[in-house]
Amino acid sequence: MSQAEVKSPEPVVEMLDVSITFGAVRALDGVSLRLLPGEVHALMGENGAGKSTLIKALTGVYTIDSGRVEIAGVETQFATPAAAQHAGISTVYQEVNLVPNLTVAENMLLGREPRRLGRIDRREMNRRAATSLLALGIDIDPGSELGGHPIAVQQLVAIARAVDTDARVLILDEPTSSLDADEVARLFEVMHRLRDQGTAIVFVSHFLDQVFEISDRMTILRNGRVVGERLVAETTQLELVQLMIGRDLQVLDRLDHAVQEAADDAPAEQRLPVLSAVGLGRKGSLEATDLNLYAGEVVGIAGLLGSGRTELARLLFGADAPDTGELTVRGSSRRRLRSPRHAIDRKLAFCSEDRKAEGVFEELSVADNMLLGLQASRGWLRPIPTSTRDKLVGEFMTALDIRPADPSLPMRSLSGGNQQKVLLARWLITEPDVLLLDEPTRGIDIGAKTQIQQLVADLAEKGMSVVFISAELEEVLRLSHRLVVLKDRRKIAERPNRGIDVNDVLEIITGERGGLAEKERADA
Repeated sequence: MSQAEVKSPEPVVEMLDVSITFGAVRALDGVSLRLLPGEVHALMGENGAGKSTLIKALTGVYTIDSGRVEIAGVETQFATPAAAQHAGISTVYQEVNLVPNLTVAENMLLGREPRRLGRIDRREMNRRAATSLLALGIDIDPGSELGGHPIAVQQLVAIARAVDTDARVLILDEPTSSLDADEVARLFEVMHRLRDQGTAIVFVSHFLDQVFEISDRMTILRNGRVVGERLVAETTQLELVQLMIGRDLQVLDRLDHAVQEAADDAPAEQRLPVLSAVGLGRKGSLEATDLNLYAGEVVGIAGLLGSGRTELARLLFGADAPDTGELTVRGSSRRRLRSPRHAIDRKLAFCSEDRKAEGVFEELSVADNMLLGLQASRGWLRPIPTSTRDKLVGEFMTALDIRPADPSLPMRSLSGGNQQKVLLARWLITEPDVLLLDEPTRGIDIGAKTQIQQLVADLAEKGMSVVFISAELEEVLRLSHRLVVLKDRRKIAERPNRGIDVNDVLEIITGERGGLAEKERADA
């Protein structure tokens, strides 16, 4: 029997003409969505298109202004997310929302702990958690502390927790943003199984290849409105992108061309480095590494999950203290930067990959978030004059196209892509010489991603030194003038970005350098 034959024609969830307004901002404007049992439904759109608002309207986080929600044909309005979960609608958000100081099992069954004789049955709790983890292919001790595991593992635990609730609707908001290829494959196996069992799955992702691999149907939002519902099999990636952003992406081709031209310029070795690391390392994080950063150059850091990319950035910024090596900033030698404050004083800036934990202050306004770096560099006893605040915030809101264009809004009201732009503005306001970007486009839509890529290229053209880290090798190669490859927490290669493609980088990482060796012989 085919998958189409076993599906019920009746939606398990239907949202009809839903609208939500925040002040003067119309976040959703007459949006309709239907979720069918036994189907993976992709929710697509740029950051700020309304995807997160729609999910929160369904799950009881937001109250809708107009329209209605029907669950199995019955009009329903959830007062809280707990009520939605009780009704069989479970959500896993992009930012891991678990308790790091509890065990894996405690997190997975929090509020649903098995009991025996009035007490929590920890043996049964660990057994049940282990069974759910095994189904995801996660081999970890359910009694271990969650915070001791990498972000990728914590994300899988959050997904395992949602699966364990026997949800009729499972909403996955950027579930693969922290996962490597093998972990994504395991997650997709679980999604296939749940779909075949009749679960309706909402999949939100900015990885287009993954959307087309796993999804059956998609709804596309733009500016708070639905611009299309399509069967994935009948839609091309180009058509999807055009629906999402309403324009083409020729800028990416221009960036590729500009980078290749810049890579053919005079050798960097003939210039004085802005930042030089010699033998920089930290036990358990990164082996001793040499790296020079030059003005006007984007250095791409490539490597698989766990290769040491983030560890290198944190050592360069002084966020972690090195055990070995020396940093030289424009010829001023210092064995270590004692803190990020010292790095900021020396014109370094760092955007962390963990936007929620290490960047965003959700309850502060957009303006306050944007000015934190400058205020830290001035000292907290020297407040920024109001006229200066207004001028800087206005300039960067416009320059980075931050939406909604209201700096008084709390940071939590912005989409992930616009939050990322605010964090970039925070550091650009400090006028750094070196900008360290760790996964600056992770979890944001293709339109915002293009804007950030263009910004990086523009900054380098104006003389800034940029370190660009991304799990997407295509993105690293598109932007980088020079490529540094890490593996197993050590640097294994460094070369100009001339004619290198993704397969070449993978050959370097795996040690199988057939195609790359041929290119190098041809260049020689």
